Amino acid sequence: MSLENRLANWAIKLRSAADVPLRIELWNGKRIDLSSAAPRVTVRLPSAATARYLLMPSLSSLGGAYVEGDIEVSGQAVDMIAIVNQLASTQLSAVGRLGRMVRSLSHDKRSDAKAIRYHYDVSNTFYAGFLDAGMVYSCAYFEDGNETLGAAQIKKIDLILKKIRLQPGQTLLDIGCGWGALAIRAAQLYGARCVGVTLSENQAALATERVAAAGVAHLVEIRLQDYRDVRGQFDRITSVGMFEHVGLRNLGEYFSIVGKLLAPGGVVMNHGITSTDAANGESPYGGGEFIERYVFPQGELAHIGHVLKVMQESGLEVQDVENLRRHYARTCALWSANFETNQAEMQRLGGARRFRIWRVYLAGCSYAFEHDWISLYQIVCSKAGLSAATLPWSRNSAQSAALLAI
Repeated sequence: MSLENRLANWAIKLRSAADVPLRIELWNGKRIDLSSAAPRVTVRLPSAATARYLLMPSLSSLGGAYVEGDIEVSGQAVDMIAIVNQLASTQLSAVGRLGRMVRSLSHDKRSDAKAIRYHYDVSNTFYAGFLDAGMVYSCAYFEDGNETLGAAQIKKIDLILKKIRLQPGQTLLDIGCGWGALAIRAAQLYGARCVGVTLSENQAALATERVAAAGVAHLVEIRLQDYRDVRGQFDRITSVGMFEHVGLRNLGEYFSIVGKLLAPGGVVMNHGITSTDAANGESPYGGGEFIERYVFPQGELAHIGHVLKVMQESGLEVQDVENLRRHYARTCALWSANFETNQAEMQRLGGARRFRIWRVYLAGCSYAFEHDWISLYQIVCSKAGLSAATLPWSRNSAQSAALLAI
């Protein structure tokens, strides 16, 4: 049977199972519509060979074909992601080879630094094209749900600083400091003496400039440094959107190092993405495979239960856990909308291939958080074995203590 006939039979079966507002334009000029409604997305197959991507429509194969230019796709990113997931869910199993695979990658300082540079050292102006003015590249906090992205990012930082009960003049280590927003605000509001570490040269350079522009260079030091090379102890430690790069095998070492860097009576906040699969499996339908290949090399997600277990084994006591999955779904949706609005500039800054990667990545992440494929937790902890008197009575009392101190 020819590929065209196979594709026609595939379309007939799919139309009987689902209504997909997708138009397929074949290499010979023919069209196949999978819905009676107007198409929201059009996929053009430039050759018969490219029909295989639709016949086995995993997020990895279709996403990869789009990124590499093997197929052409038109439509809004949010519609592209919704439709490819509809295709995958009607034809593929969410378990097995294309499902929630569990990867365990090797990590060392060299490979981790290379992975970080791949993701972050695109250009600072590229990130500025879809982030807020504060250049905060992590889940925002929408206390009321109607905040602007910039306001929600400030609320997220303030929430973290309150949860760790930061006191005036304390020392703070920010692991994976990004472009410095958290350290700068900690210095401005609390007079905290901060060290921010990152493996991204671009981030370190701009963060240093932003620290100076904010007038807190006497309080904030930005280092191009691996967290494993940090020495000393700190009253407070934050890690925001970083531990996803550590690797499942290395989580014990990571939290043990954090514990050693924490001063007596200190508090840690770990804010990071987790798998919603109890076996630490990645996103289904090949989504995790796409992310590892194109977006976050060496990235691995652990289930929250696994994280809490490893924390305890590493000598840390968990004080507070909060799920911010809904917040990250909205954050990514706003990033994606900004990216769509600035399409021409994003393509100029990143190039056509990277533009396609990030276009589907941002919209895909919003979909994944929305549909409970991945989640985001803030975890507050301290050294294990301390007196109960060292723990706050409640979240409100913990925040009040921090507020009264400034």
